[in-house]
Amino acid sequence: MRFHIQQESDIPASTQLYNQICFAIAARHYPPGHRLPSTRQLAMQTGLHRNTISKVYRQLETDGVVEAMAGSGIYVRDQQKPREVRTPVHIRNRGVTDLDREVRKCVDGLLNAGCTLQQTRELLTREIDWRLRCGARVLVSTPREDIGASMLIAEELEPCLDVPVEVVPMEELESVLESASNGTVVTSRYFLQPVEDLAKRHGVRAVAVDLNDFREELNLLKELRPGSCVGLVSISPGILRAAEVILHSMRGNELLLMTATPDVGSRLLALLRASSHVLCDRPSLPLVEQSLRQNRSQLMRMPQVHCAESYLSGDTIELLRKEIGLQTS
Repeated sequence: MRFHIQQESDIPASTQLYNQICFAIAARHYPPGHRLPSTRQLAMQTGLHRNTISKVYRQLETDGVVEAMAGSGIYVRDQQKPREVRTPVHIRNRGVTDLDREVRKCVDGLLNAGCTLQQTRELLTREIDWRLRCGARVLVSTPREDIGASMLIAEELEPCLDVPVEVVPMEELESVLESASNGTVVTSRYFLQPVEDLAKRHGVRAVAVDLNDFREELNLLKELRPGSCVGLVSISPGILRAAEVILHSMRGNELLLMTATPDVGSRLLALLRASSHVLCDRPSLPLVEQSLRQNRSQLMRMPQVHCAESYLSGDTIELLRKEIGLQTS
């Protein structure tokens, strides 16, 4: 993936690069464990000074997004390797690993570490019981100022999971976990570090879900002719801020960009009047269409509306189902 920096922009170059790397990781362009480009490679690609790139990498490390390995490089933090959920007995003949051998390896590993058979049974039982408790419910959590991101995640998870899904602002997460410390806390990679810290204190799991790569939307924006006005509408202010930086890094001042949350009617109407193209998320689409119908007479032209069909990648939902002990679809 190539990163684009607008050197003449009012947005600091470090902010442009930080947002682009975060998006690349959140959308799994760079999966967990992937080695990121070196400061030298990024300097050659972007024209930025190595010190600027090192500063961005240090901030990403502080935020728990990447980890530095001495003498090796910067890697996407592997918060938890996706665990292989073993296949039940009735489908063992489908070419999967010998499950009995895997069980024996696990037990032998604990025995070789000095555990007795009784201790081994207790450890395995405790781990399985803990995972079952963590699968009792899903709490989707982001900061209150960007609770729209939680709502987008929850909207897509709820039909796919056979457990309760609840949106909890990060500021209230501790009190919720104190009242009932079971379940799995789900967030995006942008907020993983603080959520993970809270989850560890209360003995629950924290899982980061991967975003859609928005390839179709990015290609659409790349093809727009210079001078076009683009409107972005989302229930998540955080998504709008990140999208604004990324789009500016891609196209600079070639495009006029307007953003709005759908609940601010006056700003939404101004956006619809000015824009030739409008991109929105699914929860915003009905309000965008309603505003277009109600104010058709005030519009010189009807903008082309494109709705991003999903916020999360399809693979991440399947991985989450495995993580909380549900059968994959």
